[in-house]
Amino acid sequence: MTRLALLTAIALTIFMVEAQLPVLVPIQGVKLGLANIVTVYAVFALGPGDALLILLSRVFLGAVFSGQMMTLFYSLGGGLLAWLVMCLLRPVFHREHLWLCSPVAALFHNLGQLLVAAAIMETWAVLAYLPYLALSGVITGLFTGACAQLLIGRLEKLH
Repeated sequence: MTRLALLTAIALTIFMVEAQLPVLVPIQGVKLGLANIVTVYAVFALGPGDALLILLSRVFLGAVFSGQMMTLFYSLGGGLLAWLVMCLLRPVFHREHLWLCSPVAALFHNLGQLLVAAAIMETWAVLAYLPYLALSGVITGLFTGACAQLLIGRLEKLH
């Protein structure tokens, strides 16, 4: 329980700090997603159930603390789809291959967010963003996956 609370606090802190950074790319929805490092780590190091608890807590608290409750829907849609994909890929991609699993999850995260946006706005036109978000998702997913893989390696040495 303590480990889950600590990881949730770390992910939430990363989320809040990243929200203060200037926009790197002038495309709506593109961001680094550094808090996802904790989710990727949790799926592979702790298991899907614990990772889901951390993800749901971070998404809810992030929406509350940022004061942007609409982000709750987008973050849930993307986060749950990415979590599901990581859980399905977990038997295939071992801890040495997080850098490959994370970009796939990032693609589905972006797809989940766009599907939520399409439902809220009642138009499929938002899917025009998919190529841009897919490219950024692969790039940021590679980075977050590499960070999660490094984190798992470092923390295993501590035990």
